[in-house]
Amino acid sequence: MTALKPFLSDNAAAVHPKLWEAMRAADQPDHPYDGDRLSAELDARFTALFGRECAALWVATGTAANCLALGTLVQPHGGVVCHREAHIEVDEGGAPGFFLHGAKLMLCGQEHGGEGAKLTPEGIAALIDPVRNDVHQVQPHAIAITQASEYGRTYTPAELAALGAFAKERRLCLHMDGARFANAAAFLGGSAAEAARAASGPVHSLAFGFIKNGGMGAEAVVLFDPERAMEVRYRRKRAGHLQCKGRYLAAQILAMLEDDLWLANAAHANAAAREVAAGCADRLLHPVEANELFVRLTPGEREALRAQDFAFYDWGADSARFVTAWNTRPEDAQALGRAIAAL
Repeated sequence: MTALKPFLSDNAAAVHPKLWEAMRAADQPDHPYDGDRLSAELDARFTALFGRECAALWVATGTAANCLALGTLVQPHGGVVCHREAHIEVDEGGAPGFFLHGAKLMLCGQEHGGEGAKLTPEGIAALIDPVRNDVHQVQPHAIAITQASEYGRTYTPAELAALGAFAKERRLCLHMDGARFANAAAFLGGSAAEAARAASGPVHSLAFGFIKNGGMGAEAVVLFDPERAMEVRYRRKRAGHLQCKGRYLAAQILAMLEDDLWLANAAHANAAAREVAAGCADRLLHPVEANELFVRLTPGEREALRAQDFAFYDWGADSARFVTAWNTRPEDAQALGRAIAAL
């Protein structure tokens, strides 16, 4: 049986060997929950990474990271402005409403990947200005953006600065869903601070993703206002996400930060995506700025690719999504690019 060439999702990629080593090294007695020595290192390590004081807490899923962070920014009677195709709207099973005790998601932006699923100050203003100070309408408390976006587009520092200035003017908090934050940072040149604009302060919280980038089961909630950290700790416990042996989650995150493994993994995935894109530039629905490709393909063409053992997801009636990962083999990426070009 021929082995599949996997382009389904970076969630399906293997765990990086250095993380297994780190978890084995953590397999010794220590304080439970987040009282262990590894969990205690997180604040300092992320502060060094972003060049600004911050607090960081581990959680097991990106859904929990997003919702626990947003819960500190938004009251139950308020709203979160997000793109109508944002992960928190279409892929988290109503978790934001559950964790935020009924706070509403206020949907913005074009459908079907318009604008690459990125938000702009003008688009947000068009949504919220008509309801401003209207007691009969939900009022926004925060903006949530995704870096890189659901269509693999990256917010530039200038775009983030504009959103940050808009949020500050409107007294709104700004949260970043960073499930593929590493891929965005790699595209922008490798600076975590630039990818979140943490140095200039517009982003209040970040769900820093590691699982799609070689992790096993650990994400980080990064708070650029450290005083909010204790509230997240209480919410994490109440939500059932305070794990007894948290040192194993901390070990994964620290291993990813060591020697910028998080960035090297993402750079490899991005490079593999560019290899594929070289064979299908005329079919791309969006520029390739991270590790996702959205490609125009007929049903017959998709069937032809699957017959060659390429695994991927359909994306609507006339396109497909391909996702590369930290361990995508260059020869597989090149083969996919050639196969699409030959259709």
